[in-house]
Amino acid sequence: MFVADKNPRTFYFPAEMANHQAIALLKKHGSIAEVLKAQGIKKPAKEQTDYFWLKVCEERYKYDFEFFAVCCVTIRDKLTSLDIPFKLNLGQRRLLAQIEKQRKKNIPIRIQVLKSRQWGCSTFVQIYMKWIQFVHKINWNSVVCAHVKDAAINVRAMYENSIKQMPGIDGVSFSIKSFQQTQNIKEVPERGCRITVGTALEPDSVRSQDVKMVHFSEMAHYPATLGNNPELLETSIVSSVPEIPYTMIVRESTANGEGDYFFDQWQKAKKEETVYEPVFVEWYLIDMYEKPFAGEYTLENGRTKKGTVSDFIGTLSEYEKNLWKNHPFCTLENLNWRRREAAKMPSETKMKQEFPSDDIEAFQASGSPVFNAEHIEALRSDCYEPMAVGRLIADCDPNLAVIEPKRRKEILQNIRFEEDRQATDFVLNGTAAEKLKWGMNRLQVWAEPDLSKKVKNRYIVVFDPQKGLSDSADYGVIKVIDRWYRTKLGKSEVVAMFYGRLDKDISIWVAAQIAKWYNNALLVVESNIYDSDNNRIDDTEFIFNTIADYYHNLYAEFTPADQIEVGAPKKWGFRMDRNSKPAIISNYKAVIRERGYIERDAGTLDEARTFEEKKNGATGAKDKHKDDRIIATMIGLFVDYLLPLPEEVKPGVKEVEVMRTAW
Repeated sequence: MFVADKNPRTFYFPAEMANHQAIALLKKHGSIAEVLKAQGIKKPAKEQTDYFWLKVCEERYKYDFEFFAVCCVTIRDKLTSLDIPFKLNLGQRRLLAQIEKQRKKNIPIRIQVLKSRQWGCSTFVQIYMKWIQFVHKINWNSVVCAHVKDAAINVRAMYENSIKQMPGIDGVSFSIKSFQQTQNIKEVPERGCRITVGTALEPDSVRSQDVKMVHFSEMAHYPATLGNNPELLETSIVSSVPEIPYTMIVRESTANGEGDYFFDQWQKAKKEETVYEPVFVEWYLIDMYEKPFAGEYTLENGRTKKGTVSDFIGTLSEYEKNLWKNHPFCTLENLNWRRREAAKMPSETKMKQEFPSDDIEAFQASGSPVFNAEHIEALRSDCYEPMAVGRLIADCDPNLAVIEPKRRKEILQNIRFEEDRQATDFVLNGTAAEKLKWGMNRLQVWAEPDLSKKVKNRYIVVFDPQKGLSDSADYGVIKVIDRWYRTKLGKSEVVAMFYGRLDKDISIWVAAQIAKWYNNALLVVESNIYDSDNNRIDDTEFIFNTIADYYHNLYAEFTPADQIEVGAPKKWGFRMDRNSKPAIISNYKAVIRERGYIERDAGTLDEARTFEEKKNGATGAKDKHKDDRIIATMIGLFVDYLLPLPEEVKPGVKEVEVMRTAW
């Protein structure tokens, strides 16, 4: 909006103020002086125009937290130790966006923040709560629970200092004093609000009977004993917070490893299993974490060397290259700073814990990662959302395979893909939980079957069956690998994926449908859950022999001659055991080291990042994580490198359909 008698003349007001009377008048007349003249003041004095503008600004405080913060709040700068206006950095703006999304929906504010060091998260949360107390609500009490006493003292001092230096609003100046002679409770009498600041070490210091806002600071570092732990402490405080708009509960912390309360709640928040919105702020969003180039750059040992930015780029490690490529906000100046900081750390692992680029780095596990993170992240630039999400339709539905056995042949006849446009929209544009929900039990397609040429040994369909039907059970995963570009670029490509929890007598037919649709692909089924193990019933023959009657391009393993029984069935599927699992892992290590395939699904790479070697030597997903997608991928790529290269079938030459066996 243009205001002729105020610099910089062009102003951007919150959209919520568009119909405000003062804004409407300024839009109409173009200046404060003209507005006042229209109100009958022939020669407006400077005091009158300043007062009008002050009232406009005070009204803006209600809608624009950033404006309130820079105009009304003073903080101590960490670098200069000077008092400066509170201007938000990128990390604080990301957090503000999530909080404001909830406030503007008129719902209770519930946030969990996983953070890097020293970006002002605690300060931001305190000032935002202050904004609610001073601008929006009266008698709105808050509680701040720090992890140690010194942190609580710093929070209290910051809050008191910001109030003492705060200008008045609507002619009211603010003060702060002790509440009923208590040390840890302060009161702002002009707003009728109390601010309680204490520590998790002394839980009684932060319990309150009338609280509307709670800030748990460095929650992952709270003590965890039988009588005092984060869960008990949180419950005792938040139980009194009503579920109404403008109430606020924020958990924030740097990570403290896996397995604690904060970690468990973070994982639930990511899956949208709780009301808390997860917010992660990467280290490179923090203004102070950058080092400009001034004729020199930083080496990996932290020392400087004369040279240009181009010289610096030539020294980037694989990890640094991936950060720069896959994280749009990470700059070369950030990486230049990171080298100096990393050289001061006892290890690279510790550096990643203190200054994480994602939540996987933040939560370091007790186990050892199986795969090189740099090799995994190098594949991420090829990932994007599928072009379509839907289901395969045929003359008969797979659900009828058992109850109408005479129609089984129809399950694999006249197969076509039917897009679910609503599911596609959610997978493309939804939240993480919406993507998971709308992608489940549907086929996600990056590239449909290529019908332009007839090629044998082109497609592989891998099925890692589900391990149960409960919400916590592993998913069944089907991945489709196109091997055509092995002959051109030396790389195979993931072109489709299905995951879900269907009964296995249904899901095996879904896998067969997908294989049939992808030009009669080789169907590879991981068979360990079907084989006898710990007295479980082996129903391999029932499942696979049923399918083999209708779909012939199945993967099977050779049985040693001395173990063959007369009339014994063929061992269908890819048997996962103590010999084959290390083999597929070793193969995958080599493939990703050479960037030997194109992965489209980012979730598969996330699972690869959390695939670890346990203390007992076993391999698998970290606690609270899954490995279904990466297992299916590893099996597929292992078989991929066993098969002959794809070969185009010449016109007029009939391709013989055979049952494949392991080479």
